[in-house]
Amino acid sequence: MQFGFSIVGVVFLAMLFIPNIRWAKKQPLGYEELSRRENKTLLLFERIGQVLATTSAVVFVCPQGFSLPWLLWLMAAFLLMFLYELAWARYFRGGEKLDGMYQPLGPIPVPIATLPVAALALLGIWYQSPVAVISAVILGIGHIGIHLRHLHELQHR
Repeated sequence: MQFGFSIVGVVFLAMLFIPNIRWAKKQPLGYEELSRRENKTLLLFERIGQVLATTSAVVFVCPQGFSLPWLLWLMAAFLLMFLYELAWARYFRGGEKLDGMYQPLGPIPVPIATLPVAALALLGIWYQSPVAVISAVILGIGHIGIHLRHLHELQHR
């Protein structure tokens, strides 16, 4: 585990935040109602995970740089972020409807929640930082948990 400033982490965060900023400007009808009923424990995990994962993405660097086999972890993380961008593109092209946020991407459930969390975990492995990996796990418990509950509520309306 090595501290430093990670431009790779900044790129990851930009890929994460840009579609979220666009989404926040025009949230789908019904989202506010879903969010009012969110589990407070999951929400706490999500918020703590957001702070830890965001910070970890920027303050750790890979001590091995871009050498093999570590580069493969980074490439896998970027592949997941690319799929995340595809999931958002599909959502925006599909009319920005609430249920579009929760559609699986192939075998990947709730990809808008699952993919960035998995990518951040892989980024933490590339950094060789247990702190970054644990931060992604904490984020995942909250963020994926909330999205799965939203999906469940939408399916049982």
